[in-house]
Amino acid sequence: LVQLAESGGGSVQTGGSLSLSCVGTNIHCFYFMAWFRQAPGKEREGVAAIGGYEEYYADSVKGRFTISQDNDIHTLYLQMISLKPEDSAMYFCAARRSGFGYPLEVGTYDEWGQGTQVTVSS
Repeated sequence: LVQLAESGGGSVQTGGSLSLSCVGTNIHCFYFMAWFRQAPGKEREGVAAIGGYEEYYADSVKGRFTISQDNDIHTLYLQMISLKPEDSAMYFCAARRSGFGYPLEVGTYDEWGQGTQVTVSS
């Protein structure tokens, strides 16, 4: 069991930047770590994942978001630039044991954090 704790959310204007962090003691034990987001009235969607020495991004964030992981300090990051109002959502980090299947599939993740809110105003 791992407890994931996100931080770094906040409010920015369009074009701004934010950096999210997720701390979890045993994240190095999981094959995939990922960021998901959920806006009010919408389904939770995959944003970015890292695992197997590869990174995966949703089309909507490619070129703007970067996922990284530092196992020495048990932390997952999401660097976000050129933010848009449609990026506004609750952002969750998640951990997955299995290396099989699409890395951004919501239902395949085993552990979840409580989320951190990102709001982008126009």
